[in-house]
Amino acid sequence: MQQGITVREMCEQDYAQVHELWTTIRGFGLRSIDDSKEGVERFLRRNPSTSVVAECGGRIIGSILCGHDGRRGCFYHVCVHEKFRKQGIGKEMAVFAMKALQKERINVVSLIAFRDNEVGNQFWKRVGWKFREDLNYYDFVLNDANITRFNK
Repeated sequence: MQQGITVREMCEQDYAQVHELWTTIRGFGLRSIDDSKEGVERFLRRNPSTSVVAECGGRIIGSILCGHDGRRGCFYHVCVHEKFRKQGIGKEMAVFAMKALQKERINVVSLIAFRDNEVGNQFWKRVGWKFREDLNYYDFVLNDANITRFNK
């Protein structure tokens, strides 16, 4: 990983920079409620030690929202700014979050990647994550106001 880049626990004060980063990632889906300041703060209060950011020169260049339900961990909104990719930052953030989950006695972590996210899918396969073909993933929308918009 490039010198001058640090990986650390995400905190509520990081929201503005993290949200700004999310808006720069092409194809990234942001939900109107879940990804609002209040939604992310609620997530971080529930999962205070497992989410992560990468910084360079005081600017956030990568993030993972990571939480668990007491049994299984999950990664959300994994991203690295395009200018900083292929430097090991994503892998270092993932390892940081996985170690935080292990400290909380969580034994498995999963993530969802959009099918057309070629960069992300290649990354996860390259760093040893297993693609599951033995299950189907379902959603049931509880709040129609929580609209997902994709960055172009």
